[in-house]
Amino acid sequence: MKKVLLAVLVGGLIVPFSGFLPGEKKWEKPFSKIDSEVRKNSKAYTTLEDATKTIGHRLTGSANGEKAEEYAFKLLKSYGFTDVAYQPFEVEAWMRDTVTLSIAPGSSDNFRDVPVVSLAHSPVEANLQGEIVDVGNGLEEDFEAVKEKVKGKVALANINLVGVTGKKNLHRSEKTALAIKYGARGVIMVNGAPGKILLTGTASVTGAIISIPAVCVSNDSGKEIRKWLSEEAPLEAHIDMHNLSKPIKARNVIATLKGKSDEKVIIGGHLDSWDLATGAIDNGIGSFAVMDIARTFKALKVKPEKTVQFVLFMGEEQGLLGSKHFVSELKKSGGLDKVSYMMNLDMTNDPKGVNAFGWDNMNDFFANVGAAIHDVDPNYKNETINRAGLHSDHQPFMLQGVPIAGLSGNLEPGVLQCYHADCDDFSLVNKAQLENTVRIASMYLYALANTSDIPVKRLSDQKTKEFLITQGLKEELIIGQDWRWEQ
Repeated sequence: MKKVLLAVLVGGLIVPFSGFLPGEKKWEKPFSKIDSEVRKNSKAYTTLEDATKTIGHRLTGSANGEKAEEYAFKLLKSYGFTDVAYQPFEVEAWMRDTVTLSIAPGSSDNFRDVPVVSLAHSPVEANLQGEIVDVGNGLEEDFEAVKEKVKGKVALANINLVGVTGKKNLHRSEKTALAIKYGARGVIMVNGAPGKILLTGTASVTGAIISIPAVCVSNDSGKEIRKWLSEEAPLEAHIDMHNLSKPIKARNVIATLKGKSDEKVIIGGHLDSWDLATGAIDNGIGSFAVMDIARTFKALKVKPEKTVQFVLFMGEEQGLLGSKHFVSELKKSGGLDKVSYMMNLDMTNDPKGVNAFGWDNMNDFFANVGAAIHDVDPNYKNETINRAGLHSDHQPFMLQGVPIAGLSGNLEPGVLQCYHADCDDFSLVNKAQLENTVRIASMYLYALANTSDIPVKRLSDQKTKEFLITQGLKEELIIGQDWRWEQ
């Protein structure tokens, strides 16, 4: 057994240490079979390539989104699942139409056009002109510093944190919520990716239409605007925006592998994508990994102790709509207490370890399973982190006290620059790294579905509240209108 590098959470800090950690022998045979099956027969790469070519983007509520749902349903059926189902839900579908942004010094009507893209859930119609006020990183302290200036104006904010360390960033939707709270009439987000890349994504914390137009400009344009502000302030921004919004139906896709008990382990990833490209990375690599994990379990005739559900969520990009509906249905049926664990794959690539999302009692379990994976694949680093976060399909489960986990991996900077952008296409996908995701996630899922001693249970409502506070998520959830306890 080789030495493996681990990381455990101690007092909120990730502390690395080295040590001999032998993998449990009970996992050796099934993990070896999983490893061999995926290496020989994985279809994740080829099916994702086919879907990006034949479907294109997978925007919830669009014709392409419907095609993606059908593609996933038929693919899971082809893998031998007899229990595959659509879970329909209604959603207010937002679709972009046209938008322009032009800027001029306040003393001039010589407006200059700036390349721009609408952020989702902006108003259907908006035509406004207002002075630009720079709110820096768009955190509450930044808005508070200019609260007398920003009211009635157009806020300019970074999507990424710039020039600060040790601070927690907010989601673009939360920054937009702050802009609305402080009375801004519009918001311009500056993309963090270098160059001229435009980013889209939702600017709504709830998935509903917001009251002010929100747009994104490139990093280069952001620098130009700020330079112009320093030289010729005040600047006036003119935003002219037209979008579409209508109620439609979307569908989660669920394949169930029945176990010896009705206790459940759920693995999911969002199938939907934005419409600027084909969403190969966000979240093709996650959702098509989930489907290939399902194929692997079927090919190996796995008969798990716990029932396993493979879920392709729609509507994640527009406010976690599919996963919120899934959890809501579990609550209605009384089924949440049957969910032992939820694993989420969102842009997961080439895993090096597991993220226990703040569930301290899972450290030893995941470390032992990771050591067994390392025995099968010595390249697996078994690096454990334990940090909770928001804004993906694990969130509705976490808010109901369900234990969750994810895998921690790596995407190259050039790939990450295409996040929510028009360059997120299949050329970014690394076949070997995608298949590593399938292999490693399959082994963790197998362990979760077949162990009798998962050391955590679903939290009570009070314990969930305490957990979220301890993880430093309260203020962010309040901004996102997802905090259901007293403030």
